[in-house]
Amino acid sequence: MQYGDFYYPLPVNEPVLNYAPGSAEKKRLKEVIKELKSTTIDVPMYIGSEEVRTGNTSTIRPPHEHAHELGKFHTGEAKHVTKAINAALKAKDKWANMSWENRANIFLKAADLLATKYRPYLNATTMLGQSKNAYQAEIDSACELIDFLRFNVHYLSEIYRQQPISSPGVNNRLEFRPLEGFVFALTPFNFTAIGGNLPTSPAMCGNVVVWKCANTQVYSAQMFMRILKEAGLPDGVINLVFIDGPTIGEVVFNHPAFAGLHFTGSTGVFNRMWETIGKNMSTYTSYPRIVGETGGKDFVVAHKSADVDVVVTALARGAFEYQGQKCSAASRAYIPSNMAAAVKKKLVEEVKTMKMGTVEDFTNFINAVIDEKSFDKLDGYLKNARKRNSGAKIWVGGHCDKSIGYFIEPTIIEASDPKYVTMCEELFGPILTVYVYDENKFEDTLKLVDSTSNYALTGSIIATDRYAIEMATNKLRNSAGNFYINDKPTGAVVGQQPFGGARGSGTNDKAGSALNLYRWLSARTIKETFVPPTDYRYPFLQEK
Repeated sequence: MQYGDFYYPLPVNEPVLNYAPGSAEKKRLKEVIKELKSTTIDVPMYIGSEEVRTGNTSTIRPPHEHAHELGKFHTGEAKHVTKAINAALKAKDKWANMSWENRANIFLKAADLLATKYRPYLNATTMLGQSKNAYQAEIDSACELIDFLRFNVHYLSEIYRQQPISSPGVNNRLEFRPLEGFVFALTPFNFTAIGGNLPTSPAMCGNVVVWKCANTQVYSAQMFMRILKEAGLPDGVINLVFIDGPTIGEVVFNHPAFAGLHFTGSTGVFNRMWETIGKNMSTYTSYPRIVGETGGKDFVVAHKSADVDVVVTALARGAFEYQGQKCSAASRAYIPSNMAAAVKKKLVEEVKTMKMGTVEDFTNFINAVIDEKSFDKLDGYLKNARKRNSGAKIWVGGHCDKSIGYFIEPTIIEASDPKYVTMCEELFGPILTVYVYDENKFEDTLKLVDSTSNYALTGSIIATDRYAIEMATNKLRNSAGNFYINDKPTGAVVGQQPFGGARGSGTNDKAGSALNLYRWLSARTIKETFVPPTDYRYPFLQEK
């Protein structure tokens, strides 16, 4: 029985450790990287109370050192999807009926474990498995994931406190129930924090989850699953499986208890899943909630009043941090003619200082792209850009080498046509395409920015002219769900910049805010009348 109204106040963002020379965190992180590289792990699927090992394994290798084996993970088939769904549904009633404070405290404990004991381990698995440098891992797998857990507890606490008014003789209240069925969480390789948030945010709301992470994120996903288990997450609440997409989709989207999809990935995959769900509507107990953050073709627009150094830094960081493998990465830039030469000179100089190599060398700014498929795709774009009469020229970079790891130099392409292919298509790699526009055609250029891509995830305007900033903010209102002024278009922080876009970039349900959590709740209104009427007749029926 609950005897109090338990409320979780607004937390503060987790401080980012800087891994400076001689710091304790740098020393410890290097020790853990060495420890993890010296062993190979055997990763099971986590289904209910079982650690399922099928014997059908895939190898985990660092993208920057593909000859090295970090471990193997066991892959499943359709029967394991069914088993995971059954385990989730078996756990559902008990989990949904657990008191809010006990449910919340599991995730707060997981956040504290991650902030302390497991911080170097989740960072190291992210660095090795996804080829992130120490800083990119710290802001992702440590800080952002900790923030997701703590802030979501606070936001959900606030949602639960929202209640309707009551009139005399009546008491009204709202119950925020979990969805009727299970949620399918499908997560990408590029952010460990997304991999952690997509299953935990519905679970926090009382839902049970089947979680499939990208094969290229298994190394850090299994570490987070172990943290959740240690924090006290009951068996069956989140079930982590490693099964190919078509197989798991066939089972999940044909199950009557499918209640929701929490997805981050490509627009094409999301569209196909939405179509399948629509065709299967008659199968489901309830209308499923469909939440997705998909692709981006994110822009930086510089105005003729912009500071050259601000433009250069925004592009260098926005385009090339984590090899451009962020949904929000700057991949197209519009530079006014009055500063194009200065921007080119300084930006090329900056890119040439970026060291590329293994994550174990902390002086490397650039590491490897995620796998050979991504490497070959990006290499193809660069080969086309080098062709005579392609309409493009390479300012810097462009070289690729996959002999040791999947390394692609940070590359800047200048396109003479604003609709050149790399100005329009999502590349997901360290390639920035620049278009130089007439400095006196700023408004026309804003129309071009808005119409070039069907994505609308992130973008930024760089200017000192306040009228230009206001014009861009208005003209690009629907071009980006996260819009930045005088900054790069990446680096959203939980609680500060709720993240998500519309158009071809997703449903804009804003991860890291209460908006996302509402999607995993189903409200029930309860009205109680204390002294109910005993006669159907209203006073208006009387004439005297």
